[in-house]
Amino acid sequence: MSDDHTHVQEFFSARAADWDSRFPDDGPAYADAVAGLGLRSGDRVLDAGCGTGRALPPLRAAVGPSGVVLGADLTPAMLEAAVRAGRDRDARLLLTDVAALPLRSGALDAVFAAGLIAHLPRPQENLRELARVVRPDGMLALFHPIGRAALAARQGRQITPDDLRDEVNLRPLLTRSGWSMTSYVDEDARFLTLAVRGN
Repeated sequence: MSDDHTHVQEFFSARAADWDSRFPDDGPAYADAVAGLGLRSGDRVLDAGCGTGRALPPLRAAVGPSGVVLGADLTPAMLEAAVRAGRDRDARLLLTDVAALPLRSGALDAVFAAGLIAHLPRPQENLRELARVVRPDGMLALFHPIGRAALAARQGRQITPDDLRDEVNLRPLLTRSGWSMTSYVDEDARFLTLAVRGN
């Protein structure tokens, strides 16, 4: 993918209005993935590439009223859909590129990213930017509500050896980006990788 975000914005803009209705049963999977981050009351968390904000309610529930929840996305139409769904009550929404976040270094306790990695133009640099805004020992969750094989079947394609979400590719990528993988799950019902930020 090039650094030109026009393609990503066009893809998601065309799908924003009915995105949630296309995947109506994903809520429990999002909640389970958020639980994997081990967030506590008062924590500060970013949903990177938040889309319509499906992770924002469970993130808010995890950090409580004293916590901070941010949702960042590149596509205005997706953020507008999040507002229509009322999810802006759970988070502050930011129209921004997750490759250049308007946040100070170490500002967050965790980052949640659903379906993001496939859309990163420079994965190592972009994951390093996520590491920059997280405190040492903070957490990253890379999530998708279905696993790699199920997603490939849905899209009518084959999984290739260069798939970034394959553990043999993702583990060293995370390491080079300032993260250390702590768990990896790739099953039909979900994909969830957890990583901790190094010092």
